[in-house]
Amino acid sequence: MVIEAMNPIPPPASPDRQLAIEVEGLECRYGERVVLEKVSFTVKSGEILFIIGGSGCGKSTLLRHMIGLHAPAAGTVRFAGRDFTHASAQEYKALLRSFGVLYQSGALWSSMSVRENVALPLELHTALTRREREEIVALKLAQVGLAGYEDYFPAELSGGMKKRAGLARALALDPSIVFFDEPGAGLDPVTSLQLDELVLQIRETLGTTIVIVSHELASIFSIADRVVMLDRTTRGIIADGDPRVLRDSSEDSRVRDFLNRRGETVAQGGGRNA
Repeated sequence: MVIEAMNPIPPPASPDRQLAIEVEGLECRYGERVVLEKVSFTVKSGEILFIIGGSGCGKSTLLRHMIGLHAPAAGTVRFAGRDFTHASAQEYKALLRSFGVLYQSGALWSSMSVRENVALPLELHTALTRREREEIVALKLAQVGLAGYEDYFPAELSGGMKKRAGLARALALDPSIVFFDEPGAGLDPVTSLQLDELVLQIRETLGTTIVIVSHELASIFSIADRVVMLDRTTRGIIADGDPRVLRDSSEDSRVRDFLNRRGETVAQGGGRNA
């Protein structure tokens, strides 16, 4: 198996090797409308971080800028100490392969089987043979509890199974970081709980750094090591820490209300830029 093809990123240049992600002074805007400004935070290697906040606060906007779908108006995103925002074309491509993304809907290609969906990153970004790719696909599907579903099509899967298949694809290149955009959206409580348990399993077995955009309090209190909370009015971060501590003792009433399901802030959870 071509191991080099699966691990394209050399050791981090940053003197602090414990930091998987560094966001510094990020400004996110759509045209003249500024959604976020002066956003700075870090994520430690192996940490499960939730990005939380009410409707329209910029949660998904921040995620899209962090993973390169939109270029920030200002600021920098670094992965393992390497500048992603201002990287050369070659290093940008390599850094893309260092993380995986599970989109809200799963984003599976409907005309492709589960096997073909999961194998797609391997076909595009590695020199592996077909047999080697199939071995990895089988391994990733087993990791997410979908062994035996290789030949199913997305339309034949439940909502939770689509999320698992999307996660298997996100893990195909053995990324050190996985981003999740509202993973519990559209799932029943039991399936959402199972997905939370899967996230924990992936972190524990693979050492993966996890960043999750969500307003699902059950998941936040079950698996988050830390949260950063965004606010639409201030267009930035108003809280950063252990959600259990923030829920009980934050000096900001907006933070306490959100984490205790009180007031308008919580009722708004979700939305276009959530």
